[in-house]
Amino acid sequence: MGTRFRIKRFNPERDAVPHWEEYDVPVEPTDRVLDGLHHIKWYIDGTLALRRSCGHGICGSDAMMINGRNHLACKILMKDVGRTVTVEPIRGLRVIKDLVVDMEPFFEKYRSVLPYLITHDEPPEKERLQSPEDRARFDDTTKCILCAACTTACPIYWADGEYVGPAAIVNAHRFIFDSRDEGTEERLEILAERSGAFKCRTTFNCTDACPRGIDVTRAIQDVKRAILFRKV
Repeated sequence: MGTRFRIKRFNPERDAVPHWEEYDVPVEPTDRVLDGLHHIKWYIDGTLALRRSCGHGICGSDAMMINGRNHLACKILMKDVGRTVTVEPIRGLRVIKDLVVDMEPFFEKYRSVLPYLITHDEPPEKERLQSPEDRARFDDTTKCILCAACTTACPIYWADGEYVGPAAIVNAHRFIFDSRDEGTEERLEILAERSGAFKCRTTFNCTDACPRGIDVTRAIQDVKRAILFRKV
């Protein structure tokens, strides 16, 4: 099976604007888009820049636009993309080179919501216990791998650099609804600001883009309600 890869390339050292380059790649139907990109880099054009680490949908490093939608390249099979596949960097973040973007603004928003357990008492001798029911309350949002696919699929994030974005809200949700955590009020204050949860316009792009199947839009609505009623 032969597939034509159409890749958006940009090298700031020589390009004024991005441009498209095409490559014919021999692939099997069960190969992944990542395998095709590897073939290009290893055998056709070693200058192609992309991120990838585990290659198994866990690290989230190979998020990119594939045929116009955000995906992890390691999870999309060639049989599902057709005989021509377009690959672009995710939107809303500065392109460093080719498919590699500057993730620091994304992680800055993530850090701003205090994405860690906050407690005010001394650590117990053993673990902090929690019922299965309490754990289920935030189980969905524990699945986030910080790939930025949801955030960079959001048109509000593209237009407003102050918006914390879906991924940050998802990671705040994970602790806001954790019965062991004592930082809820602080996080809700942060997300009640103009750059917070109410910037969301419920377009569902984030939920559609999530490679882990997180109901991102629902999590954002949960946080909005928690802000309004201060009740979790």
